[in-house]
Amino acid sequence: MVRGYISKIDRSVQPYGLVVPPSYSPNAPHRWRLDLWFHGRSETLSEVNFLSDRSRNPGEFTPRDTIVLHLYGRFCNASKFAGEVDLFEATDAVKRQYPIDENRILVRGFSMGGASAWHIGAHYAGLWAAVAPGAGFSETAQYQKLRLTGEGAPPAWEQKLWHLYDATDYAGNLFNTSTVAYNGEIDPQKQAADMMERAMAEVGLRLIRVVGPQTAHRYHPDSKIEIARMLDAIAERGSDPYPRKVKFTTWTLAYNRMKWVTIDALGRHWERTRLDAEITGETSVNVDTQNVTAFTLEMGSGGCPLDPARKPVVIIDGQKVTAPGPMSDRSWTAHFRKSGSQWTMADTVTDAGLHKRHGLQGPIDDAFLDSFLFVSPTGAPQAPGVAKWVAAQEKKAVDEWRRQFRGDAQVRDDTAVTDADMASSNLVLWGDPGSNRVLARIADRLPVKWPSAPTQVPILIYPNPLNPKRYVVLNSGFTFEDYAARSNSLQTPKLPDWAIIDTAEGKIVRAGFFNENWGL
Repeated sequence: MVRGYISKIDRSVQPYGLVVPPSYSPNAPHRWRLDLWFHGRSETLSEVNFLSDRSRNPGEFTPRDTIVLHLYGRFCNASKFAGEVDLFEATDAVKRQYPIDENRILVRGFSMGGASAWHIGAHYAGLWAAVAPGAGFSETAQYQKLRLTGEGAPPAWEQKLWHLYDATDYAGNLFNTSTVAYNGEIDPQKQAADMMERAMAEVGLRLIRVVGPQTAHRYHPDSKIEIARMLDAIAERGSDPYPRKVKFTTWTLAYNRMKWVTIDALGRHWERTRLDAEITGETSVNVDTQNVTAFTLEMGSGGCPLDPARKPVVIIDGQKVTAPGPMSDRSWTAHFRKSGSQWTMADTVTDAGLHKRHGLQGPIDDAFLDSFLFVSPTGAPQAPGVAKWVAAQEKKAVDEWRRQFRGDAQVRDDTAVTDADMASSNLVLWGDPGSNRVLARIADRLPVKWPSAPTQVPILIYPNPLNPKRYVVLNSGFTFEDYAARSNSLQTPKLPDWAIIDTAEGKIVRAGFFNENWGL
């Protein structure tokens, strides 16, 4: 069957397919296993073609007593950017209609869908009972055989931003779930599992691989049986939402949670960040960190095994910190913050003031993972030399959003923007302080000033000074549009937090990242 939901990002209707087993009954006394299936790449996979296929094709796997959610993923993006948000919006839609067992959700896919499974599986490992990628890719540089230095090498900021989506950089997170990888013996895309096997081995994990004998880019029938046997056994047991030990690696606060561990602040973005936590006794927890300056330990009702009558000691990087004990319902929440080299308890998740936090950490593309509004200029530009470029870029951004993410960007004149818009959406401001009324209100509160050169224009992402809980973006849509048709592995951010563009020469003059306090 086919269903849909209205996306928070652009108010578009996004489709998904659903296979409901014959055994399903809304009156059953149990909750149901859910498998999420990511499709392969197809440049002709319009919404109509997807819906048609989902209406007549049950898919590669139909496990017994299992609901299978076939994700459209906003076309072909390997579940990155808005395609990643689609996963959670579609899953939430299914959960509203069916009683889903949160501890028996599996992620699966093949080819581009295998890349999706590697990415989603490693970044959100704590959510899944199992991860089962088939073929695909798991990183950018090696898969594309890119030069890292010299002529033709991507700029340093772009290479740094590979840490956003490269599954190999998050391989250690698979400690927190079960993983079964597949590839055909003669499939060139076995490279994805080769890379993940190597990355997992570096952190002491051994990857189990099912290999289709003398098989190219497809599932071997015998391999499907073996994969089903393994995944059924894993799903029968389910995942543990509160394991005694959690190992978490990230590079950005965009991915800041694993099981009962949340990282609230980093020493520096785009450097390897690690937090390992273990309950070592009834009153003791051990935490080891790297590049972490604030974190939270949180377990829901019934989840905390600590002694409720005693205050636990949390040993953080060798320092002992006494924390409040669990509540009477066996829930537990404790915040910790680092000042200099000293760890202490904290009353809140983060300090007051402007600093990078989950959902407000950049880069530019992050603004397009939630509700956003293009704000068009209506006034006279103070930089006439770039006005034509700005108009062309806005039109291109609208067109590319439709082409790549199958939605319609919401557009409004600067004179029509309301307080409600600022409260609900990230604002993408086109123009300059002379032509865009909203930009004029905040220009002197942004860290990057308008260039004096008549052909240069700033691009940036920054917490909106008029509502710091939302972003403001200057003169940019998503940043990878020129690479989208070549390979999904090249669909990565191409710009960092800010850049100065010379519109006459069509080149980036300079670019960089803001620091953890959103300063230069």
